[in-house]
Amino acid sequence: MAIPNVRIPSRQLYIDGEWREPVKKNRIPIISPATEEIIGEIPAATEEDVDIAVEAARRALARDDWGSTTGAQRAKYLRAIAAKILERKSELAKLESLDCGKTLFEAAWDMDDVAASFEYYADLAEALDSKRKTPVDLHLDSFKTYVLREPLGVVGLITPWNYPLLMATWKVAPALAAGCAAILKPSELASITCLELGEICREVGLPPGALNILTGLGPEAGAPLVSHPHVDKIAFTGSGATGVKIMTAAAQLVKPVTLELGGKSPIVVFDDIDNLDLAVEWTLFGCFANAGQVCSATSRLILQESIASEFLERLLLWIKNIKISDPLEEDCKLGPIVSSGQYEKVLKFISKAKDEGATILCGGERPQHMKKGYYVQPTIITDVNTSMEIWKEEVFGPVLCVKTFKTEEEAIELANDTKYGLASAIMSKDVERCERFTKAFQTGIIWFNCSQPTFTQLPWGGRKRSGFGRDLGEWGLENYLNIKQVTQYTSVEPWAFYKSPSKV
Repeated sequence: MAIPNVRIPSRQLYIDGEWREPVKKNRIPIISPATEEIIGEIPAATEEDVDIAVEAARRALARDDWGSTTGAQRAKYLRAIAAKILERKSELAKLESLDCGKTLFEAAWDMDDVAASFEYYADLAEALDSKRKTPVDLHLDSFKTYVLREPLGVVGLITPWNYPLLMATWKVAPALAAGCAAILKPSELASITCLELGEICREVGLPPGALNILTGLGPEAGAPLVSHPHVDKIAFTGSGATGVKIMTAAAQLVKPVTLELGGKSPIVVFDDIDNLDLAVEWTLFGCFANAGQVCSATSRLILQESIASEFLERLLLWIKNIKISDPLEEDCKLGPIVSSGQYEKVLKFISKAKDEGATILCGGERPQHMKKGYYVQPTIITDVNTSMEIWKEEVFGPVLCVKTFKTEEEAIELANDTKYGLASAIMSKDVERCERFTKAFQTGIIWFNCSQPTFTQLPWGGRKRSGFGRDLGEWGLENYLNIKQVTQYTSVEPWAFYKSPSKV
């Protein structure tokens, strides 16, 4: 592997605007998914560090330099962070690629999105000033009322490893825009760029305690954050199993949570599409981008029977052109899986599918030319039935399973045959059909003639076991606002519900 000209910084925890060694001085090694070598280490927070960070966040809310800021003042910090992200884009992209195995092209793409998200929420922070106090006309002379939007308080943000800095930004940017004080706990599998966000916040002068960053293991750092009595809300993106634990722990304090969990999303392809190759490319991108490590990946291909054979032939031809290499190499389009544990999990899914009678049409193994690293070939699995694990469970790797259909009704039934409800895609030139599927799909996100395009302005989230609540757009900001009703009695006349003592 060619070592890039970028140094992996040795950081501590970012608490109260400064770097702070963990109380127990624990560290976690960083293992490169491309080489399986230790390339650095991160600090490992524990409950003691969580307590310190929560107190720092509470102090920030009590101080005028953060707790009394206007949206316009907060917007200046967000725009300064965005500018620093772009200034360091090349370095941050390389760090992210080294850390989680993401291709350099995708990592650089993510940094652009990170900056754009901070810019977007800067705009919403400014707009919040005019909406902070909204009068409500009751059409009554004796009452004057308004609705007040305030920061929710101290918020815990727990984020995954597949888009390390971007997923963190989806929560950090709106939380700061709202005026909350945040504690970010990124995945221990990919934390480098999240720690660098701390350095960027320090450089732009973000008030101490407004954002705190605790790296570490889930049971040691994440769990105490969720159960802390002075954390007012938890926002989580990650696995369904962890989401259940978070919801259970938060329920003990009746603490609000938003959850963006897994998915097993369908892409339905009809035989009326004009450009087969266009549909093939979107199908590939929908499942194999970021090595398939995407919660919304359209990993269930539902093909109209009349074009199935030709479509699969085209898929195989396109797959041959996917460059699998060191993710830092130019034109690499598929890097390694993030960790040894996830790598073994993906291979086990493929093996189980074969044992259950499915056909591995292509892939399913380590690429022969990659001797090191957690690489899995792009894999297509056919002869799948709906009782198989590969149809039901999220793989989180470059694995596409295929079923065919004859009628719209059958396609809808197959698409909704999942406990998840994050996203769905349909490929068809029939606009009315696409509208019918919009109503029929049991998901929070729907794509027509594409798969996976994601925009900061639009809500992101699902239903069923994919969770609840929304990131992004104005809906993402609302996650971090408390709504107060304020009602004033303006009449000089007595309320006269009780009899006055003076008249008894």
